[in-house]
Amino acid sequence: MSVIGVGIVGNGMATRVFHAPYIAATPGLDLRAVVARQPDAVVPQGVERRGDIADLLADPAIAVVAIATPSQTHAALAAQALEAGRHVVVEKPLALSLAEARDLIALAEARGLLLVAFHNRRWDSDFLAVRQAIAAGRIGRVVHFESHFDRFRPQVRDRWRENAGAGSGVWFDLGPHLVDQALLLFGMPLGVSADIAALRDGGRTDDWAHVVLRYSDRRVVLHAGMCVAGGSARFTVHGTQGSLIKQGLDRQEAQSVAGLRPGEAGWGVDPDPLRLIDGEGAEALLPVPIGAQHHFYAALADAIRGEGPPPNTGAELLAVHAVIEAAQISAREGRVVDPALL
Repeated sequence: MSVIGVGIVGNGMATRVFHAPYIAATPGLDLRAVVARQPDAVVPQGVERRGDIADLLADPAIAVVAIATPSQTHAALAAQALEAGRHVVVEKPLALSLAEARDLIALAEARGLLLVAFHNRRWDSDFLAVRQAIAAGRIGRVVHFESHFDRFRPQVRDRWRENAGAGSGVWFDLGPHLVDQALLLFGMPLGVSADIAALRDGGRTDDWAHVVLRYSDRRVVLHAGMCVAGGSARFTVHGTQGSLIKQGLDRQEAQSVAGLRPGEAGWGVDPDPLRLIDGEGAEALLPVPIGAQHHFYAALADAIRGEGPPPNTGAELLAVHAVIEAAQISAREGRVVDPALL
């Protein structure tokens, strides 16, 4: 198996918790360097520290560049890496606008390179369980699908995600995950309506989002809040033959923060079963698959070698951005927006 060199731009939480350990867990990938601007920055053991992306791109052994920096820098850094002939992974969101995303995808296609967004939550235990149950027809045709990504962080912190500015806020941070999962299940909606707001004391950017995707025969509710101590299910799905309820968020992020790594005992195990309630009110507990977010990088490595599809496609990325942008317009103008018109 040929070894594929990888470099990461950015040395924050996304690198430490997701990218670096997931790359290390993927056979055939070699994390060679991390761009960290602080002279005293700590990078993963055995990995070189680079001062900027130009220094990183000077290494001909690096074939893949992962962009794990604040959202407003994604497009420029991704374009620089593509221009240098590298495959690129970009933290979600891919760019700040649908137009920027189109330009990046066109550049990658013109150069014959892979450009993917880090939609790692396609491999969350909770989503895998719900997706399998829907595909198996356990509740008939889905008429109502509700997906919550809630946290309890009532105090506003001084960090770019919570400060005013392009690319900040909960909708840009968590919305791409919620939208990507919904589109995998149901495809593009006919319309999008949204309410996005800053509700915490001293909030400088949005920390609450409630978005409804409208289909001809169902409604999909996507919700994210930062003042939720408990009480809301991760997924609530109602169909013509029953309902699915999934409590508890996938554990992989928390496990990685605690130092557990893919392949170790307990990785990806979800203790909260999927509840299936039939039309008579009878309840069954369905097993939940083991979460495997690191499979994102395995799929990327296979795609680079020509042995499988990429973890996501340009068309999928544009669809996510169209919905993200439609929700912003809807919240701002108070109307239903057709994402296909963007």
